[in-house]
Amino acid sequence: MNEAPNAENPVLTGFSRDELSSLLAPLLPPYKARQVFAWIARGAGSFEEMSSLGKRERQELTRRFSLRCTRETARLADRDGTVKLRLALRDGAEIEAVLLSGGPGRGTACLSTQAGCPLGCVFCKTGALGFLRNLGAAEMVEQLLRLREAGEGREPDRIVIMGMGEPLLNLEELRRALAVIMDGEGLGISRRRITVSTSGLVRGIRELADRGPLPRLALSLTSAREELRKGLMPGAEPLAQVKEALARYQEQSGQRLTLEAVLLGGINTGAEEAAAFGRFARGLDTVVNLIPWNPVEGLSFRGRALREPSAGEIQSFVRLLEGEGLKVTRRFRRGRGVGGACGQLGSLP
Repeated sequence: MNEAPNAENPVLTGFSRDELSSLLAPLLPPYKARQVFAWIARGAGSFEEMSSLGKRERQELTRRFSLRCTRETARLADRDGTVKLRLALRDGAEIEAVLLSGGPGRGTACLSTQAGCPLGCVFCKTGALGFLRNLGAAEMVEQLLRLREAGEGREPDRIVIMGMGEPLLNLEELRRALAVIMDGEGLGISRRRITVSTSGLVRGIRELADRGPLPRLALSLTSAREELRKGLMPGAEPLAQVKEALARYQEQSGQRLTLEAVLLGGINTGAEEAAAFGRFARGLDTVVNLIPWNPVEGLSFRGRALREPSAGEIQSFVRLLEGEGLKVTRRFRRGRGVGGACGQLGSLP
């Protein structure tokens, strides 16, 4: 399913069931439009595969519409079972998506929402690339479909919106994509199996809280000290406002929040940092997810090259956080061999 995208025809992949029915109304009755929606979710690569439609209907759909807007340009498989895809878009931009092994027959799909990223976090390869544009809903949904194909029998049953870009800067298209992904007549993945990771854009968190669809939310916190966080994450917003927005989101969703911390050796692994995490988390139902930094060549902070934290630093920081009364988990490193781990997207080994 590596056909060249047709640059002219509208792509049906990103349309919800209702949107698709309206779009196809001149050609198909509603029940057949729903069949098209289901075929897309199954991964149909051409309209000819849609055997429930008549021959003339398939021909007319082929003439007017497309089912793909990306082309796979690279596929890398790591020894740990991770698969990373590089996908070319219609305008020549490239993005990456990753399938992480989740056990026999299962996997977690990591999807991108932007080509590049405008936030410039100093520890992230994608941030070093700069920003090109937002992705459309079809370009997001198609990542999931292509990862399912590349998984060779592994069905992605969880989704993390943690790939390239800041999801809440592209919230409307993300909503459209999630509507397709969560539809029970389509891909049927529950919102509780979907996690959106954000740097903490206050307006976006509030809009998501008020209008849904309320997936699980993860805050890329990294540092709970304002000055240090702003240095590491230039696009970061004031922590007091971020916390207020998170509390609102938690009230609306009823779900525990994840505070993600990319651990940078010698920078954010000390007692002062742990105490700041404790203060920030107070009053919220949270779990702290520690992510030891995955090496990316050329990244630095305040004139010094970034480094991985030592095992001792990690263990000490875990104890400090637990001493603050925080629940702590540690991200298992997967995909490093193919540049598919957290913070590495945009690089090929």
